[in-house]
Amino acid sequence: MRVLDETENDSDGSGWRRERGLPSMSEVHGSIAVAASNTNWRKAAAFFGPGYLVAVGYMDPGNWATSLAGGSSFGYALLFVALLSNIMAIILQALAARLAVATGRDLAQACRDAYPAPVAFVLWILAEIAICATDLAEVIGTAIGLNLLFGIPLEIGVIITALDVFLVLYLQTKGFRFVEALVITLLGVIAISFLIQIMMASPDWGAVIRGFAPTTELVTNPNMLYLALGIIGATVMPHNLYLHSGIVQTRAYRTDDQGKREAIRFATLDSTVALMFALTINASILILAASAFHAHGQHDVIELDKAYALLHPLLGSALAPTLFAVALLCCGLNSTVTATMAGQIVMEGFINIRLQPWLRRLITRGIAIVPAAAVTILYGASGTGKLLIFSQVILSLQLPFAVVPLVMFTAERRKMGKFRAPRWLTVIAGITAAIIIALNMKLLFDVAMG
Repeated sequence: MRVLDETENDSDGSGWRRERGLPSMSEVHGSIAVAASNTNWRKAAAFFGPGYLVAVGYMDPGNWATSLAGGSSFGYALLFVALLSNIMAIILQALAARLAVATGRDLAQACRDAYPAPVAFVLWILAEIAICATDLAEVIGTAIGLNLLFGIPLEIGVIITALDVFLVLYLQTKGFRFVEALVITLLGVIAISFLIQIMMASPDWGAVIRGFAPTTELVTNPNMLYLALGIIGATVMPHNLYLHSGIVQTRAYRTDDQGKREAIRFATLDSTVALMFALTINASILILAASAFHAHGQHDVIELDKAYALLHPLLGSALAPTLFAVALLCCGLNSTVTATMAGQIVMEGFINIRLQPWLRRLITRGIAIVPAAAVTILYGASGTGKLLIFSQVILSLQLPFAVVPLVMFTAERRKMGKFRAPRWLTVIAGITAAIIIALNMKLLFDVAMG
């Protein structure tokens, strides 16, 4: 373990209280070359990849639980929330990439370098809680996928997920491009699986289109609001802001003004395209639940294993549940890779402590396994769905503590220089943060009032 020295001053007038330390994930920092030619498509290709690692967080097993519950309970009505949360995600991820390129800091490092130590410490604890909630969703989702495909008991599957540390370590030895290729391949498998299932379900496409329009019931119905907040928490995930601001620095872009300007443009393009792809997956999960479950009177499908069991009789095909389980397992594996990186970035960035990846991974995975194993042993599969949704609500409650600093940093000229976010983008990002905070306050009020 190595702790870096820090200086508590702002002598250079940059707006940062501390000097910049080592870069994020220093072992792969600047490891992917960016073409020096004038051909934009070659430069864009060099930045292709990080956005899809970020997109993984927008379709993880926790997202499945909230989307399945939303679709089975309210049909297509929550498609608007999926669209809204995706727009929020595109805006916030663009700011995360801008922060990283302009300052050379990821979001965790920026919080450490901008705030007093006690404030940074609290933000670190909250970020770690969010990572544990993410890990909890992955543990449960992967264990259920193993159970559905191979009949492995959930209790054993939860323990097996601890072995993913070896997968992550192996991938890291192959280079960052290899990691990106594997993640994108698994995303392709997920997309094909849901495409086939939706074709089998034959949804009402008119109702699907209407579902993308807002409804007042979202505010007046506490149950719908709870699921909507869970969808936002599952879509706009705080750990993704830390992740994106770290992995975009794996590109060896030029550090002059022109190089940074191009890096911001191409990194934003990469994440925007990837998140539009994520929207199709998120919407597909909800559409499948609405057409296969809600339309047939099944309004309480929360557990993933229940969804798996119902797909065969409702759609009349044994292939549908198999594809569902394959996609779920792919999601769990993908989320394992990206959550490991996010955890590394958060720990190194906030407290400047650099642990061996296997040790850091075992610590966070151990924290996630304990509640997952306890719930699985006590309640079986019936409790896992509710725990998944609860984990996503925790993520949503933590979101403001990552979003507000990000918006503030990217709006400040002293910190960002000429790469400060345009005023219109800051305004939209501020409205996004306000919506998230308002939804959180409404949820807390409803819980307090019973």
